Amino acid sequence: MSPTLPFSCLLPLWVAGLAQGTQGPLGSQDPGPRPLALKEAFRLFQMQHNRTYWAPAEYARRLDIFARNLARAQRLQEDMGTAEFGVTPFSDLTEEEFGQFHQRAAGGAPNMSRKAWSQESGRPAPPSCDWRKAGVLSPVRDQGSCNCCWAMAVAGNIEALWTIKNRHPMNVSVQQLLDCNPCRDGCSGGWVWDAFATTLTQGGLVSERSYPFRKNVEPQRCRDHKNREKVAWIQDFIMLPADEQKIAWYLATHGPITVTINMKLLQLYKQGVLKATPTNCDPQHVDHSVLLVGFGKEAAASSSRRPPRPTPYWILKNSWGTNWGEKGYFRLQRGTNACGITKYPYTARVSKPAKKKTVSCPR
Repeated sequence: MSPTLPFSCLLPLWVAGLAQGTQGPLGSQDPGPRPLALKEAFRLFQMQHNRTYWAPAEYARRLDIFARNLARAQRLQEDMGTAEFGVTPFSDLTEEEFGQFHQRAAGGAPNMSRKAWSQESGRPAPPSCDWRKAGVLSPVRDQGSCNCCWAMAVAGNIEALWTIKNRHPMNVSVQQLLDCNPCRDGCSGGWVWDAFATTLTQGGLVSERSYPFRKNVEPQRCRDHKNREKVAWIQDFIMLPADEQKIAWYLATHGPITVTINMKLLQLYKQGVLKATPTNCDPQHVDHSVLLVGFGKEAAASSSRRPPRPTPYWILKNSWGTNWGEKGYFRLQRGTNACGITKYPYTARVSKPAKKKTVSCPR
């Protein structure tokens, strides 16, 4: 077996050889031999992510895209030092392909007012919150080729809220949300309000075990689950204010929230806090739904010139498997509406099932 090198060791070699190998339009004539380190990295990428290409020309094209993405990761690394970028499951895709692969459905938000409430006793949100530590989150899912982030985010929201209420972990059926949605072809995209509305019209959700995820859509199967026992249902769903302090307070006092963000910076993300700006991550163009599960602050490196300023961040649960990001999670700078995080914050509201009163005949 040939020896392998970690990303941190290979990156300087790649960058040194990329300048000559990534000039000109994509798909142009092969500019020449690739650095051996690059080819070795691409081979490891193929093995790790089970990639095969149908022809030598396609292999050469994907290798070229892979090289360009490594160069882009290096530029992002230089611009946003608080996050690490590099090889991910999407490193052989162009930016356009990545966007189309996770393309969302057309349509705007329902005509709902943002829910306003008075914070209890005017108390601010705590300095940090991480619902992962409470054991209320289901495992990270992997949507694969099915563009159903919206359904997985809602499933995670309902699961977490029910576990908080009932102290009993559960996994609800994502497939039910896809098959039983009358308005969407679920694997072609959708919105979180589609999934919430489906949960209401279905009278609740069955378990993941009884209705497992198949990475496709089969509307005819929707009828088959009706005799199965529902394990969770919702009272309604609400849209929260576009205020990060209020979102943080609600998150800390009620539970995880679904948000929809611009996913552009996630393609090559490895770990750390993403310090997005309107220039590199348009907050008006949101195309990927995830679950907001916590927040905190990352200590900054000390400096002799000025005291360190910690970076506030959000913790988000993605649906691209545990081999992406920070074991399926990522962090995004808090307080700047990074990547449009305040545009569509939605959550279900759940309540414990009412206990039936015991009735007895008077004696």
